Amino acid sequence: MSDAKTYKGSCHCGKVQYEVETALEQVIDCNCSMCSRSGSLLTFVGEDRFKLLSGEEALKDYRFNTKAIAHLFCTECGIRSFGRGTGPNGPMYAVNVRCLEGVDPASLKVVHVDGRSR
Repeated sequence: MSDAKTYKGSCHCGKVQYEVETALEQVIDCNCSMCSRSGSLLTFVGEDRFKLLSGEEALKDYRFNTKAIAHLFCTECGIRSFGRGTGPNGPMYAVNVRCLEGVDPASLKVVHVDGRSR
């Protein structure tokens, strides 16, 4: 990750705040029932590249289908700024890049993923 940068992210009300280190080389636009309804654009990082700064107590966990991913949302404003799960290399975070400061989603390479069929 030579072009990795640290971004600050948050929910809408600011109770949940975090930092994530990522290169944002591409983002995922998934068509599963959750992502298509929320409009999330995702980047995935290992737990060593994510730091929750505040708001653990404001997070509510929602799980569906295989229940493998903790789809977290702020109990105050309802925004899903990230989720937690286990990827092929261990614990990981799925970060909604629309919640990162200074990121223009229109400038990113978007990869479409058929999550609906999985």
